[in-house]
Amino acid sequence: MTDVPGVTGVTGAVVVAGGEVLDARGRRRADVVIDGGLVRAVGPEAGRDAPSGALVLDASGCVVAPGLVDLHAHLRQPGHEEAETIESGARAAALGGYTAVVAMPNTDPPVDSAAVAREVLALGAAAAVEVAVAGAITVGRAGERLAPMGELAAIGVRLFTDDGAGVQDGALMRRALDYARDLGVTLAQHCEDARLAAGGAMHEGVWSSLLGLPGIPAAAEEAMVARDVALVRATGGRLHLLHLSTAGSVGLVRAAKAEGLALSAEVTPHHLVLTDAECAGYDPTFKVNPPLRSAADVAALRAGIEDGTLDAIATDHAPHPPEAKDLPFDEAPPGMIGLETALPVAMGAVGLERALACLSWRPAAIAGLAPRHGGPVAEGAAANLCVIDPAAVWTVDPQRLASRSRNTPFEGRTLTGQVRHTIVAGEPVVVDGRAAR
Repeated sequence: MTDVPGVTGVTGAVVVAGGEVLDARGRRRADVVIDGGLVRAVGPEAGRDAPSGALVLDASGCVVAPGLVDLHAHLRQPGHEEAETIESGARAAALGGYTAVVAMPNTDPPVDSAAVAREVLALGAAAAVEVAVAGAITVGRAGERLAPMGELAAIGVRLFTDDGAGVQDGALMRRALDYARDLGVTLAQHCEDARLAAGGAMHEGVWSSLLGLPGIPAAAEEAMVARDVALVRATGGRLHLLHLSTAGSVGLVRAAKAEGLALSAEVTPHHLVLTDAECAGYDPTFKVNPPLRSAADVAALRAGIEDGTLDAIATDHAPHPPEAKDLPFDEAPPGMIGLETALPVAMGAVGLERALACLSWRPAAIAGLAPRHGGPVAEGAAANLCVIDPAAVWTVDPQRLASRSRNTPFEGRTLTGQVRHTIVAGEPVVVDGRAAR
């Protein structure tokens, strides 16, 4: 480890001292002693019995929580390293409090074979956080024939998606759910009817009319949610719905869960706080897919988090180099970065405790990464932790973010809540807000 004074090649014990532990079991004042990649002791005075020479990380005034887990990050490698690499994306994730991320498969080439998946996993092995990989549902993400999901599952891939495009063929999606059920893996769907959404650049509503921009109707998302709920009912397969954005989608998921269907769903931080009114200046930074929706949709998404209809908050971290975003709004690619801002944005929207549940232990379970990630902070557990200062106030400066890209919608905004330390497999990878490697 380098670049952090007093922290060089830590291989011994670490004490996280003076914080308040917050996990799925609740809150309690405790020191946390870490050694050999595991939590060795948790308690109010546990630090006193730590091995001699242990590194002490100050957590006074902070919350000590299981590390965050991102279900939905575009790390762009292989193929688009000008926007992001696994190394740079993982560093951004660590600074945001993440100990694991799931890399989306819409790379070049896409992750539709074991060979490409192994390449991503090999690159991730040296990264600051654990990098899991999602496989494509269809070959080339073209929506025409199924990818070799069995081959990918055999090397540990647990989540499959054609993210960036929904599987348009209902019969093919049904076959995929049948196959996934037998393999014990989860399909993750980008819910968008391509014909209903065709040509759209933002949410179809008052603002699209005022701005003269083609709109994407809420029905484009809701139609596919409804179809896939029916397919889950028919197959018994397990489905995760990516980045939902409309009130209608929340209602469909709520009803499906009431039936007991094997369904989970996520929302992004930006869809919890931003509306289509942000597009008034034609700034392509605010172009995202699914688009920013209405204030009523934002309220419904927050309600979905509060009542448990929505399980996870995932970044949909989508980096683009400046030249790609420096185009007219309707021509620019959709996407925003979010790994370093997700926690404070989510905290501001739904509160610290709900945010942590939706950013840590719930997504860890969906991704198949629990209890190694997201598990209770307890003796014998894997030491994947983040330490959060919930009162820290900071202003987002894109030039100071770790991502290779700068397309954050929160530029210049003041956020409350910041990660002080991140520990991955017992190693401090962020100390006092600075990357240690």
